[in-house]
Amino acid sequence: MNKKTESTFDKFMKDKKQKELFDKDYNKFILSEFLLDAMKEKHLSVRKLSEQSGVSTSIIQNIKTEKTSNVTLNTVHALASSLGYRINFEKISQRI
Repeated sequence: MNKKTESTFDKFMKDKKQKELFDKDYNKFILSEFLLDAMKEKHLSVRKLSEQSGVSTSIIQNIKTEKTSNVTLNTVHALASSLGYRINFEKISQRI
């Protein structure tokens, strides 16, 4: 009998509230990592990125440290464009 054991993570993700929290925090983490990597690649400081993008230094700093939870698409677009990136939307399968 070769029964696959469910991982703690799988059990955690079955709980709708826990999954929502994970998704929210994961999205903040990914945005922060993107910003840190792109700024490092371009050798840009927070102040310089702020000047180029029109996004305040405090918002950029909050994104870098994952202290913000409500970043607008316009903000992400301005930052991405200033860093030489473009936002793409990709259709995914429907969630159950």
